[in-house]
Amino acid sequence: MIFWPALIVGLILLTYWVRVLQMVRKARKTAGHDANFIPREPLGRALRILWIPTVFLWIFVPIVVAFYVPKLWFFRPMFYQPIAQWIAVAVAIVAFAITWLCWINMGKSWRMGINPEEKTELVFSGPFAYVRNPIYGLSQLLMLCAIIVAPLPLMLVVGLIHVLFMQWEVRREERYLLSQHGDAYRGYLENVGRFIPKSLRAYRRSS
Repeated sequence: MIFWPALIVGLILLTYWVRVLQMVRKARKTAGHDANFIPREPLGRALRILWIPTVFLWIFVPIVVAFYVPKLWFFRPMFYQPIAQWIAVAVAIVAFAITWLCWINMGKSWRMGINPEEKTELVFSGPFAYVRNPIYGLSQLLMLCAIIVAPLPLMLVVGLIHVLFMQWEVRREERYLLSQHGDAYRGYLENVGRFIPKSLRAYRRSS
């Protein structure tokens, strides 16, 4: 017996992170850096100690659930919420597709953390014209989908760590970008929401 919602979401997450590693490899080959996969700053490196196992569990708990947990009779009342779980699958597919679009929009500016020694170009196109941090927001949405299809206590703990990390990292990066880009980023902060659009009108940077 395979629990398909958990398997599909798990495979989406696996594909997501395989793609991330591919982009890290490409950045290393073409630009000579690893896109801050291992950040230069000490705090960023320390956070990776917690973050890497969190990502591993985020991917593989739903896949393990798909093959093993639904067979245990005492979990069945918790697991079988088919409407919500198939909605979570659909949301995960859309979230992954939009994330891929974000990666394309970021191009060479894509990074996974802060490097105080470099200054990347700001990106205001695509999803970034409506929200400042679409990748982080969609990442949290993907985590919610994983919790819905694999509602184990372990998944809830992983989700809590993930959301707290995302919220903290977003604010750190925004302070860093503000210090690097000044008024150009300040106007963006004032007009574009962090995760939810302030307006359905695309942001246009004033010259």
